[in-house]
Amino acid sequence: MTDRIAGEGAASKRRLFKILGPGLITGASDDDPSGIATYSQVGAQFGFAMSWTMLFTFPLMAAVQEIGARIGRCTGRGIAGNIRRHYSPWLLHGVVALVLVANTKNLGADLGAIADALRLLVGGPRLVYVVAFGALCAGLEIFMQYRRYTNSLFLAVLAGGGGRPHRSALEAADPGAAAGIRVDTYLGMFLSNAVGWFILVTVAATLRAHGITDIASSAQAAEALRPIGGLLTFALFALGIIGTGMLAVPVLAGSAAYALGEALNWTFGLARRPAEAKAFYGTIAATTAIGVDLNFTPIDPIKALFWAAVINGVVAVPVMVVTMLMARQARVMGRFSVPLPLAIVGWVATAVMAAVVAAMVLTAFGNRG
Repeated sequence: MTDRIAGEGAASKRRLFKILGPGLITGASDDDPSGIATYSQVGAQFGFAMSWTMLFTFPLMAAVQEIGARIGRCTGRGIAGNIRRHYSPWLLHGVVALVLVANTKNLGADLGAIADALRLLVGGPRLVYVVAFGALCAGLEIFMQYRRYTNSLFLAVLAGGGGRPHRSALEAADPGAAAGIRVDTYLGMFLSNAVGWFILVTVAATLRAHGITDIASSAQAAEALRPIGGLLTFALFALGIIGTGMLAVPVLAGSAAYALGEALNWTFGLARRPAEAKAFYGTIAATTAIGVDLNFTPIDPIKALFWAAVINGVVAVPVMVVTMLMARQARVMGRFSVPLPLAIVGWVATAVMAAVVAAMVLTAFGNRG
């Protein structure tokens, strides 16, 4: 009996690991250095008062992520591929341009934060670290075997599939496929929000409690923890910045390449060899190189992290609107349109995001006036 129970437990774990994938990786890469800086600033400025927001954002994030995963699973295309097929070219070009700008800016800011964290740990030249990490991330993404790379760095891209339709697979596996997507998505979003909550609470309990209320970057948060939390706490925080940054940089470069590849109907996909998808892998290399180059400009790295987060927030609104429109359209989803309750939560998330961006813009103009 004991052996049978143990065997069933092992089988359940194997099934779980087979299900986990893009949702888990998206959640993990969401807590990149710019996210860490944001959580740190909230914890330092507001203390524990804003910790409830993680409970609010979790269902909204999970709903949007599940809808995007369902679209990818059903159509075999990402957002750009479906826009190219079902909507006007101007919408396609606008969305892809926004994604490229946002991802490149965020990638450059994350590389700078990784370099800052390593310099805090071991000293040395920041810009050399930026170049080294950029080359490492791009090289692994381009030349390492796809499956091995995903296992080692947990890379996931937006609704991949290389353009091959998956509707027949969904028909054969539904509702099992939908259930697997939900488990993967909800676990990834839960971990993302849990990590954010712990960063916020840690900073509130340490830095704010000692009168430090202004944290403008993830590296600054790590450095401020050294005299308060001790060397080990400081080192763990800094290493976390490096780890999440190395996870986020390939995801940002890869998703930008997927979006452009789908928009221009290239041969693309990380499952292909570089010789088979030269333009796709060239986009990964070029995006990473531009991100590296941004660190050689006079742009303040702290402001770069801030504006990367701002641009991502602004870009998210039109992308979310298009995603929600696709999710309930039969011409896109066939008979696998997302359930109405899930669509309602997705629209609520979209409305909240739009309201936050509008409030940010109004506040900025108000302060300027």
